[in-house]
Amino acid sequence: MTEPQAEAAVPEAQAEVAAPEEQAEVAPEVAAPKVAASEAAAPESATPAPPAETPAPSPEAAAPVEDFATALETFTAESEANEARSDERVLTGIVVKIKSNFVVVDVGLKSEGQVPIAQLQDAEGNVRVKPGDEIPVMRDHGEHEEGYVLLSHEKAQKRKVWEDIEKAHKDNQPLKGKVVERVKGGLAVEIGVRAFLPGSQVDVRPVRNLDALLGQEMEVRVIKLNRKRGNVVVSRKALLEEEVGAKRAQVLEKLEEGAVLTGTVKNLTDYGAFVDLGGLDGLLHITDMSWGRLTHPRDLVHVNDEIQVKVLKYDKEKQRVSLGFKQLTPDPWLDAAQRYPVGARVKGRVISITDYGCFVELEQGIEGLVHVSEMSWSKRTKHPSKIVKVSEQVEAQVLDVNPTDRRISLGLRQLAANPWDTLAEKYPVGTPVEGRVRNLTDFGAFIEVEDGIDGLVHVSDLSWTKRVKHPSEVLKKGDKVKAVILAIDPKNRRMSLGVKQLQPDVWETFFAERHVGDVVHGKVSRVAAFGAFVEIAEGVEGLCHNSEAKDERGAPLRLEPGQEREFKILKMNAGEKKVGLSTQLAEKEASRAEIEAHKEPRKQETHKHSVSSATSTIEELMSLKRASNEQN
Repeated sequence: MTEPQAEAAVPEAQAEVAAPEEQAEVAPEVAAPKVAASEAAAPESATPAPPAETPAPSPEAAAPVEDFATALETFTAESEANEARSDERVLTGIVVKIKSNFVVVDVGLKSEGQVPIAQLQDAEGNVRVKPGDEIPVMRDHGEHEEGYVLLSHEKAQKRKVWEDIEKAHKDNQPLKGKVVERVKGGLAVEIGVRAFLPGSQVDVRPVRNLDALLGQEMEVRVIKLNRKRGNVVVSRKALLEEEVGAKRAQVLEKLEEGAVLTGTVKNLTDYGAFVDLGGLDGLLHITDMSWGRLTHPRDLVHVNDEIQVKVLKYDKEKQRVSLGFKQLTPDPWLDAAQRYPVGARVKGRVISITDYGCFVELEQGIEGLVHVSEMSWSKRTKHPSKIVKVSEQVEAQVLDVNPTDRRISLGLRQLAANPWDTLAEKYPVGTPVEGRVRNLTDFGAFIEVEDGIDGLVHVSDLSWTKRVKHPSEVLKKGDKVKAVILAIDPKNRRMSLGVKQLQPDVWETFFAERHVGDVVHGKVSRVAAFGAFVEIAEGVEGLCHNSEAKDERGAPLRLEPGQEREFKILKMNAGEKKVGLSTQLAEKEASRAEIEAHKEPRKQETHKHSVSSATSTIEELMSLKRASNEQN
């Protein structure tokens, strides 16, 4: 009640119980409680004392005065009791006017109240209320010097917040809050008062980074409350578990193998993705993500992606669900043989490169391998990265299709002319060529005849006269050499070259000049367990077997490298370029020649004697014949 209202009510009460002449004496006493609440608190002090100079009233007037004093005392006590009770409850006030430092509010008390204007201003300093607006307030301790009751809007708000929190706790209802700070062991959440959210109650799964939740709004449930100490503990996990349980029940109702469901990607691993189906997680393995090949699940999906999946397997006992994504589309390999026949030209994108080739994506889920040997006609092996690049568009030819093993073999070189098809015409056998030594091996040297075409000079075709054990003895990498075409095999892409063929064959010359039975001079070049190899001409070696290494009497001879002597040719094989030698026959031949040499002079003398004897005999016969004729 306002002051004017209180003052108007007093004369009405006086008119009923006192004479008009007594009104002036009573009015000052009634107005006293309006000025000071402390004075109104004591009933004894509120009872008016008649002035000493005022004459005593008549007996007829004394009764009405006492009735008025009793009524006033009762009214004052009830007002004070109401005001005392109002200290502990929230009052609804009406904004009367707005002053510079406070807002005047009528709350139905004897006096109007005032609320500090700062409690009703926004962040920019603007007053949020206007005259006539209703606002919650509570009485504050003390009284303004102008007689206004001190009120607090903040106190009323806090009390209402606590009442709402207590009600939510009692009814097990959620509250909305905002994460405002990271504190030890959890988070501070503003729900009207600052509440504590333990880290273990943030989510159904452990949250590693609580700082990421700062500033987020969320619903929480009060799990512990102590208003006296101002402590509130809340949980978000409890609400999520209820939500998950409800969703799980719905999912389980329609969960069966073959069902198509919508889920959210929760987590990625190297082997797949976990998908939340709504209270139940399923595993989408990487092999069931795409008909093609994936290096990691993130190549197809990301966390929080909403995707459709197909239930492949469901274990009710273990609550495990296996999901598939590629099964939502037809298997492209079913008709791959018809769409990619052998010999067809296809285009695709290089998706990966390995040491043995590159993989080309022909379409989603269909990849083909171009082996490194099918990239170029050249036998010179290059790393595939030197020929193609990742993401490069290439054209290839289908070489083989195997839908069962999900493999397609492709070739790049088949789209270019094969130089080996015309190589035999370009280089007939016997054609001299010149090239650079590209590589040396234990069995020969590779010589580049032209770009991409290499020929092999076998170690046996390097020299007629020198026994070459390794091509590095006569050639070096990078040397320019001349050779002769010996053979070309276009099918296997092989070319045979010879270096020694540029010179005459010393074996042919030897076999033309020598025959079996000839005695030749030789030098032991090396000794083996079965005999000795003897150089009998430049570049020509013969073998003297141990059985033939004897003197003329049959005693074994010890042949040493570097030893020179005579050998007799036992046998010759021009095809295999082999010559058999013997020391024993050579010595016998030498002895026979020596004997013959000694016999020659004697033969000549005997011959002469025989001739003279014969001559004399003839002459004698002729003489005898002439003599006989004469006698006749």
